[in-house]
Amino acid sequence: MAARILLAEDNKMNQIAMQSLLERLGYQVLSVAHGREAVEAYAAGDFDAVLMDCQMPEMDGFEATTHIRRQQVGSAPIPIIGLSGHALPSDRDEAIALGMDAYLTKPVSIQDLVSTLEQWTSGDDGGVRIQLGKV
Repeated sequence: MAARILLAEDNKMNQIAMQSLLERLGYQVLSVAHGREAVEAYAAGDFDAVLMDCQMPEMDGFEATTHIRRQQVGSAPIPIIGLSGHALPSDRDEAIALGMDAYLTKPVSIQDLVSTLEQWTSGDDGGVRIQLGKV
C-alpha cells in the first residue's frame, strides 16, 4: 500500500498541481483547503505524513500543526512538512520550533519533495514508483 499523504493547501491551483504530482509519484492523497479541515481530516484519517501550507485562511498551518500535535499525545507523531513561499532561514526555524518536522519553500522542487517525503515516510511503500525524469 502506498504512503498516505494529507495535503493542506488553500490555493486551488497549487492544490491540484501538488495532488497530481504526489499521485503520479505513487502516493495516496487527501487534499483539504485550510488548517481547520486538516485538523479534522487528521483526526478522522490514517496518514503517513502531512504537507501543510503555512499561510492559509481560517486556521493557518502553524495553528493546525499545534492542534494536530495536541491530538498525538501518547502516540507516534506524524511527520508534518511545512510548505511556504517564505524562504529565509528564520522562516524555516520558526516552522520547526512550532512543531513541523521539515520545511519546503514554494515552488517546491520535485527532488526536494521526493527526498523529504522519503526521509519522513517509512516502510517499503515510501511512494516513489517512477523515475524523476518521467514526472
